[in-house]
Parts: sequence; structure tokens; C-alpha cells
Amino acid sequence: MRIKDLCKLLEQAAPLALQEEFDNAGLLVGDYNEEIQSCLVSLDITAEVIDEAIRIGANLIIAHHPLIFKGLKNLVPDGGVNDILLKCIKHNIALYAAHTNLDKVPDGVSGKLATRLGLINQSILLPDKNALLKLVVFVPEKHLSSVSASLFNAGAGNIGKYDSCSFRSPGEGRFRASSEAKPFLGSTGEFHKESEIKLEVILPKYLKSDVVKALLNSHPYEEVAYDLIALENENPYTGLGVIGDLPESSNEMDFLEWMKRELGLSSIRHTKYLNKEVTRIAVCGGSGSEFLSRAIASGAQIYVSADFKYHQFFEAGDRIMIADIGHYESEQLAKEELKGIVTKKFPNFAVHLSKINTNPIKYF
Repeated sequence: MRIKDLCKLLEQAAPLALQEEFDNAGLLVGDYNEEIQSCLVSLDITAEVIDEAIRIGANLIIAHHPLIFKGLKNLVPDGGVNDILLKCIKHNIALYAAHTNLDKVPDGVSGKLATRLGLINQSILLPDKNALLKLVVFVPEKHLSSVSASLFNAGAGNIGKYDSCSFRSPGEGRFRASSEAKPFLGSTGEFHKESEIKLEVILPKYLKSDVVKALLNSHPYEEVAYDLIALENENPYTGLGVIGDLPESSNEMDFLEWMKRELGLSSIRHTKYLNKEVTRIAVCGGSGSEFLSRAIASGAQIYVSADFKYHQFFEAGDRIMIADIGHYESEQLAKEELKGIVTKKFPNFAVHLSKINTNPIKYF
């Protein structure tokens, strides 16, 4: 298997187009055509992780956090990122990162955390906005089946747990082909009327080029009449964080104690006990402090995330309990998620979970 095959698989599960503007997910180091011997999965890419990859013979590291965020001005030893990159190049180790794109899919980092905490009735805490398009196209009746199938195969028409979703209404198309045209129906220089179906489907913006390509390749007309309409609807199936319900209500202290054991936490920074019955939990793996107001609006009694600043703890007031479990700790399940994506498709491929604790924060 080549690196490009694994990249394609990972990007089907977590499309690169979903990543935040500041991010740098994707293949960072390596040749797409290189054969993969085995791969190592880690939360971060450190010098120790590179040494681990060398020991086990892995020539690809899949990480959650990108090693390269900003542009490099040179590639000379600097005691930091450059040293790691040079070591990768020297030992022919490729680097791939799935970061905020993995955060934003339903079964991603926050989804994995929510599931580990036993939450049911899960939904996205902060759904993506301006992420959907509606495609409207006019198709001759006899070709409706083939055109719609092509659009569905390209990813259009998926709404949550439903696929092949569309709306169809009959009508009449009229046109006149010029002398330079090669009309599929009708004759040049003559008005033509054709029974057509107005076909409407929804698609995520990141699939726009694939869906339009599929449309143009499957539609019989020389000139295809279609509209792409931007929708203001939120996309409830991609975004950051997850909200969900506990199967059984709990009190705050019991929930914190159980979560600490379940996730293997050494400590939890939290706001005061509010003595509320806990039935609804909001989670966001990684730095989720900026979504506190959304967690409050969701009706959650506890918000599990990381990287809250001192003054942000005051913002919770009596409305919600903040449970800051640490950045590394809130995202540690990303390794299992990434491994699962690969092994589900390639069960016999060697995928190793890193044994290195890459958390830069130490507790005394």
C-alpha cells in the first residue's frame, strides 16, 4: 500500500476541507507514491516518537497535531521542529496529521470522548455554518436515473442517516441550438421543447468540484443548465464539540469521580459545585473554552473540555460547571480513532499505537 492510499482513506473519514483556517492537516513530509511498511499513530510528533518509529520499522507516522503550523524559513538544526523534520527525512519517515478536520466529524475526537463517557442522543455542539450547497439541475426524463445516481455516488443527497435524498418536479425545457452547436436533442436553428425533471440535491461545499464533475460527465446535454445555491442552514453533522445525555442522572461529584477513573485522569480543574442534577453533558476535545456560551445554551450541567484561562472560570457562574481535564487528556482517544479508521479498511496492515506520553504538561 502506498502513502496516497492511506491519505485517501483518512481524508474520506475526515475531509481536509473541514479543517479550520489556521490548521495544517494532511501529508506534511513524504512522497505520496512511497510504499508503507507499517505506521505509528501518536497524538503528537516528538523526537521520542520518531525514535519509536525507527525502532519498530514504521515509515509513516499519523498524528493528531501537525508538527508544522507556520511557514518554515529554513531547514537547519534549531533544537526544535527543524531537528525533528530533519530526522524524519534522514530516516525516510513520512508525517501525516488529521487535526481539526478529525475534530469536526461526528465520530471524531469529541464524538469518541462523548461515547467513552456513555453519552446518548449525541449531537454537534457548534455546527458548521455556510457549509452547504443546493444543486438544482434540469434533466431529460429518460436520463434522470443515471444522472441522479452519478450525483449520489459523488456524495450529494446525504442528510444525516439518509442517503440518495432529492426533490423532483416535472416541467418543460425550451431551447434553440445555434448552427455551431451539437444538440443531443432537437435540431440546429429550431426551437425544441423537452419534458425535463427539475432535480434538487444538497451537498457539503467541500464536495462541490466532485459533484459538478459527476454532473457534467453524466448529463447528456452539451450545455448543462444547473444552479448552485449557498444555504444559510447550519450543517448539524459537522462541527466542533458534542452534547449528549447521560443514560441515568448523577450528581456532580459522582460524575467527576467516574470520569476521572474512566479517562485515567490525574486531576480535574473545575468550577464550584452547583448541587444540580446532572443529566446533560457538553464535551469538546482540545481547546474548547471559547465555546462555553454554546455549552450553557445547550442546557448542559457540565462542560468537559480544556485550556480554560483563570478569568473564564468566572464566566460559568451558577449556570454550568466547567471540568477542564487537560488538552492531552481530552484528545488521547484520537489515537484509537485514527487506528480504527485504518484497520477497519485494512485489517491486516500493521498499525501501532505509540507508547510515548507526549503530553508536554507534567503534574507534580
